Amino acid sequence: ISYKSTNIDLQVKCIYATKKTAAEGMLDIALFLANITHMKTVIEQGAGYRYYAAVLTLISFSLALQIVAGVLIVIIAQRDLNIEKRLDYLNNMATGLIFATTVTNFFVSFFGSKRTGFFRWLLARLHF
Repeated sequence: ISYKSTNIDLQVKCIYATKKTAAEGMLDIALFLANITHMKTVIEQGAGYRYYAAVLTLISFSLALQIVAGVLIVIIAQRDLNIEKRLDYLNNMATGLIFATTVTNFFVSFFGSKRTGFFRWLLARLHF
């Protein structure tokens, strides 16, 4: 059975691509805000924290990757879907940047942040 590309197929592709790009953008914004909050926590802990420089560098690198990926996602969203080869290349670049961001954030989580003792304080207040 042969399926010919119709105008409806192109519309379905456009709707899917738009929703996918919007979802990627929202997830990127959420991760960006989480990284900013983590950076603020690390800066508040100060240079006495064991992995201060490493975590601060990794978070900064992750934020830079996220900014580039976000700009790339905006560019992809504005492109015409008829230019599939160029769009495919840009989409692969965005996916690679997001993967690199994920790996970087894995290492940020691995180094973690200093324990604040909040959990112990909370348990003491709840009588556990």
